[in-house]
Amino acid sequence: MCIKEGEEVLDGMENLSLCNSDHHEDNKSWPLNNTQMGDCPNSSTDTTNFTIGLDITTDSLTLESICESNAIIDSKENQMENFLPSIRSGEWSDDGGRDFMEDTHVCIADLGKKFGCNILEGEAISFFGVFDGHGGKAAANFARDNLPRVIVEDADFPLKLETVVTRSFMQIDAAFEKKCCIQSTLSSGTTALTAMIYGRSLLVANAGDCRAVLSRLGVPIELSKDHRPDCLKEKERIESLGGFVDGEGYLNGELGVTRALGDWHIAGMKKSSEQGGPLSAEPELKLITLTKEDEFLIIGSDGIWEVFTSENGIDFARRRLQEHNDVKQCCREIVEEAKNRNASDNLTVVIVCFQSNLPQNVVVPRSCGVRRSISSQGFQHLKSCLSEDWILQ
Repeated sequence: MCIKEGEEVLDGMENLSLCNSDHHEDNKSWPLNNTQMGDCPNSSTDTTNFTIGLDITTDSLTLESICESNAIIDSKENQMENFLPSIRSGEWSDDGGRDFMEDTHVCIADLGKKFGCNILEGEAISFFGVFDGHGGKAAANFARDNLPRVIVEDADFPLKLETVVTRSFMQIDAAFEKKCCIQSTLSSGTTALTAMIYGRSLLVANAGDCRAVLSRLGVPIELSKDHRPDCLKEKERIESLGGFVDGEGYLNGELGVTRALGDWHIAGMKKSSEQGGPLSAEPELKLITLTKEDEFLIIGSDGIWEVFTSENGIDFARRRLQEHNDVKQCCREIVEEAKNRNASDNLTVVIVCFQSNLPQNVVVPRSCGVRRSISSQGFQHLKSCLSEDWILQ
């Protein structure tokens, strides 16, 4: 939830024909250099969610050579290794501290098979997404129901996947505006974070404050940045487009995020011009090559990250996976732990594992001054100890 106040609306959405197959942009094909993410500070049961067949082994090395940023750079040895991700996933969600649910998510093992796309010649592209709605759940459900299909139906899919994903986010945003013009009660907004896996390539696209964190031998690697008004680059972009951040840290006094789909009903947030308005639907992308050191990816709505740091989330998930190696159960335990930590928002988490084996027991180096968290059980035990007056008189 990232709006000061909102109202739940109906979510009856039908699929729309949103794609324009005639694209003439002079774009490079995937693999490409990834879009750099801004240097922004991070903060922290919907029965209609989609989960489709998620236990596959990818045998494609089509996109093995990918240029990455210096933040996540693989050694030449890792780039050349014969690593094949074995993909399995789990998910869990809960109303959390809210009276109603506005989060939703989608998990699709094979986009091509799901939407009858034959150009992949048997190679699977997996798709995972978390959508955190605000002011109602219509925008989140609309994005969940339509974004995967729009991506597949784009004329440049899958060879220009970065371009396709960015364009699809924008098309969904524009299509939802038209939908709300016809049915104003659907007016709402949503953040969106998606992850696509093709061979050894992982592409993360983010608009908003959901977060994706990769475990690389236990070391947390953030693959997205929270788009919040306290991000300096986002604030500069907002002000250049006529927007402002109020004293409480809200965009135009209304929203706690600077990028989202929908919200066309809020005056001054979006414009149909090429330049756009202060609230942008354009995602930031992160593209990496998976290696044998990459264990799993956590995708969570902001309610999860309000009570987990990225490091704490990775540590918690690794311990649970080492205990039972059940991805769905691990997701449930993360959500339950977030509730025990008094999370105030809706809670959704998706975990995608790249290995079939348990995470290795490794000593993870920690820098000085790292913020640490205590589990709810430990906190309750500490409280009971203090209440029993164990302090020496």
